[in-house]
Amino acid sequence: MSWWWAGAIGAAKKKFDEEDDAASLKYQSVALIIGVTGIVGNSLAEILPLSDTPGGPWKVYGVARRPRPSWNADFPVDYIQCDILDANDTVSKLSPIAAEITHIFYAAWTSRSTEVENCSFNGAMFRNVLNALIPNAPNLRHICLQTGRKHYSGPFELWWKMQFHDPPHHEELPRLDCPCFYYTQEDILFEECSKSDGRITWSVHRPGLIFGFSPYSLMNVIGSLCVYATICKHEGLPLRFPGSKEAWDGYFDSSDADLIAEHQIWASVDPNAKNEAFNISNGDVFKWKHFWKILAEQFGVEEVEFEEGGGFSLVEAMKGKERVWEEIVKEKELVETKLNEVGNWAIIDLIFRGPHPLDCMNKSKEHGFLGFRNSKNSFISWIDKMKAYKIVP
Repeated sequence: MSWWWAGAIGAAKKKFDEEDDAASLKYQSVALIIGVTGIVGNSLAEILPLSDTPGGPWKVYGVARRPRPSWNADFPVDYIQCDILDANDTVSKLSPIAAEITHIFYAAWTSRSTEVENCSFNGAMFRNVLNALIPNAPNLRHICLQTGRKHYSGPFELWWKMQFHDPPHHEELPRLDCPCFYYTQEDILFEECSKSDGRITWSVHRPGLIFGFSPYSLMNVIGSLCVYATICKHEGLPLRFPGSKEAWDGYFDSSDADLIAEHQIWASVDPNAKNEAFNISNGDVFKWKHFWKILAEQFGVEEVEFEEGGGFSLVEAMKGKERVWEEIVKEKELVETKLNEVGNWAIIDLIFRGPHPLDCMNKSKEHGFLGFRNSKNSFISWIDKMKAYKIVP
């Protein structure tokens, strides 16, 4: 990890004398990652414990609802299995460690049938965590809340049904007049931090389309595309694009999961980033017509150029493929997974339905964050990671 923008972080970046054992063993910060097996939580779990991570050395706790998966087990993170939708379970599991915690990285969410329900459930989860920690956390300094670009475009259920902000989206745009669980979470965050009289600061992070690694993540676009390409290869079918002409030809941007993690760490230790909301994207643009060729090459499958009238739904195309996936997992000796765990076809259909609104990174750069990613290299690297952990062949 090269923290090349360390000058922007300044004094917050600690340097330690390796010969001073006492200093090297003393933790400077203690992080709690909520959603540690998610697509950004997994990156935070990998980056925070590194020796040169700003604000460190870091002790890291990670919370997730499921038992710890094999692909997350190598990180030096104290894993806590906890259902944060259950207030009693949250208090029972988190209050005993609250006094240690200096930073909260909240990167968890749940999906329900309507956005009104999403507001209720996601708001309850976030409040349960803060209620369990804040009264018992005298050392808590900062809370990072990860939301997303639906802040500017509204919930999925209203896409293409309402007028959203004209892109590129910047952080000063007002909230839309519609329910959005990001707004609910922000209001809880602002309320709780205001009670601390400045002791606890906050930051909000709004990524777009995330490129990263988490086989169980609902938003793992690359993972789902890898599974789709694997099934096409297994069945001897070409890799057809399941989307519109606008999505094929239009400009997209993405947010690398490691970059998002770096952005959150920067905001948690740099005074210039306190009490601010920031977009976070790679800083470049791409077209799926170019990345589709890369995906086909990575899996040795025939690429098909977009054909007018050829768009189709992956939700429909993948119906009944559970047995096919079981055959692939057994034949290729992959990590045992179910198709509905590693393939979220609805989100692919939604993303590929039409053009993608772009964001603006000026505010982050003006506040000192100069990180970026090459989206093409990011795309390939996360495909490689899916293969390295034997989620796909």
